[in-house]
Amino acid sequence: MAKVEKTNVMRILDSKKVLYVIHYYGNTDAVSGTDVAAVLGEAPEKVFKTLVTVGRSKQHYVFIIPVEKELDLKKAASAAGEKSIEMIKSKELLPLTGYVHGGCSPIGMKKQFPTFMDESAQLRDTVCISAGKIGYQVELAPDMLSVMIPLSFSDLT
Repeated sequence: MAKVEKTNVMRILDSKKVLYVIHYYGNTDAVSGTDVAAVLGEAPEKVFKTLVTVGRSKQHYVFIIPVEKELDLKKAASAAGEKSIEMIKSKELLPLTGYVHGGCSPIGMKKQFPTFMDESAQLRDTVCISAGKIGYQVELAPDMLSVMIPLSFSDLT
């Protein structure tokens, strides 16, 4: 296996003494979240993707959902207390969060946005999320994620 480099997400987790497992898939051609889950040998409902949205109020929100699911924009708006929510444009992601598409993590964004995780995460001991760089995932307890960032659990899919 290639030498695993520490990502900013891993350094933040280390600084908070949060236990996590690193998963590296950079030597594969996995692109989609379901591809990543397959390469990691994990159930797709255990691997979560991070989506960044904007509400009608122009406030940004982050949603973390299982890779094989679609974000229900009505449920997302309801969770965030917005009339409506839409996905941000791909070109807005890097300047807004500091992350590229496919490597966006809810931990370590340039600015902390209200963050919501699908309630299905609470049924699992651990979940996998992006480690902030394409090719890397971190696996941690969903409860530990809420230690790192202000997080609410909701039905989002």
